[in-house]
Amino acid sequence: MLAIIQAAGWPIWPLLACSVVALALVIERLFSLRRQLIAPDGLLEQAITASQKSLPSADVTAQLREHSALGKVLASGWQTLFAHPTISDADLRSSMEIAGREVAHSLEKHLVTLGTIASAAPLLGLLGTVIGMIDIFGSQAPGTNNPAQLAQGISMALYNTAFGLIVAIPALMFWRYFKGLVDSYLLELETTSEQFLRHLMVLRGSMKR
Repeated sequence: MLAIIQAAGWPIWPLLACSVVALALVIERLFSLRRQLIAPDGLLEQAITASQKSLPSADVTAQLREHSALGKVLASGWQTLFAHPTISDADLRSSMEIAGREVAHSLEKHLVTLGTIASAAPLLGLLGTVIGMIDIFGSQAPGTNNPAQLAQGISMALYNTAFGLIVAIPALMFWRYFKGLVDSYLLELETTSEQFLRHLMVLRGSMKR
């Protein structure tokens, strides 16, 4: 591996840095986007049961908020209704939408960086290829005959092209996978929050009596 890095020359170092960052981001997203941390099964039913007749205590609300991403959205509904018992439907919906946007931002965290690496890695590989070609042409200048420089230029051109693709292809595949996963989570959170919102509207009506 060290021999390949030496043969590829200095242009491969930015690619190595990109590969390390991409690997770290993939591992972090695989851990952070687990279902139990985003939208655990049965959480909506538990939240509805806990607020069947009245709003739960502040401790229960805090536990729900820290439970998962979905829990944060549902807890925002409890908090808003507790603070403003006569709040309108539109304002209650707006408060939950704000919490949903915060959750969406956290779910999409680092995806832009991963997508940028997937796009930039082939260009960095192309940069190494161009520098290698310059070395090749330099070795073939009139009056010169430098086989070592010719071989170095060919190695730099080919290794950087290959390594750029090696970094870009997995990064692109994981970026597409995470993007689709986040989109499915957001759709699920939206539909679940809508169901919970209807429950809160009914609960608010019973609290006014």
